[in-house]
Amino acid sequence: MTTETDRAARKKAIIDRLMSLEAQELATAQAHYDAYLKDAQLDDREVHDKDDIVASRENADLAAAFDAPVHAHHAKIDVIENTDFSLADTVQPGAVIKFNNRRFVVCVSTTRFDVDGRTYMGISTQSPIYLAMIGLQQGDVFTHNGVEFEVQEIL
Repeated sequence: MTTETDRAARKKAIIDRLMSLEAQELATAQAHYDAYLKDAQLDDREVHDKDDIVASRENADLAAAFDAPVHAHHAKIDVIENTDFSLADTVQPGAVIKFNNRRFVVCVSTTRFDVDGRTYMGISTQSPIYLAMIGLQQGDVFTHNGVEFEVQEIL
């Protein structure tokens, strides 16, 4: 039988991994942005040939393309930091839920990640599947895209 302390420790490990994953994504996006921004700057020479100017402009465009992911990952980290991840008994923001033998963290959308041999994925509070099950408890059934699912577990 799992105790509340065990459940809380398991949930903390999941949330720590979620934050770590998002911090890594931010660091990668920031590194790409910084590299292209640096390459977009022309050196101190007075005259630059056409190739220098074209390369600078292309790198500036690439840096701009990486600006949006940097802001998106900052926003996700902000949401994670401001979400209440205490143990839950209903599907709500901050809950870790299992249905269809898959596990999800209700907070922000993420790629899959593993904790203690189990695979999780973050889902947004705006996602249609979350909206279909908000407020449900373990054992409740909901329908999404014409398919019925049972909420198997909530942390």
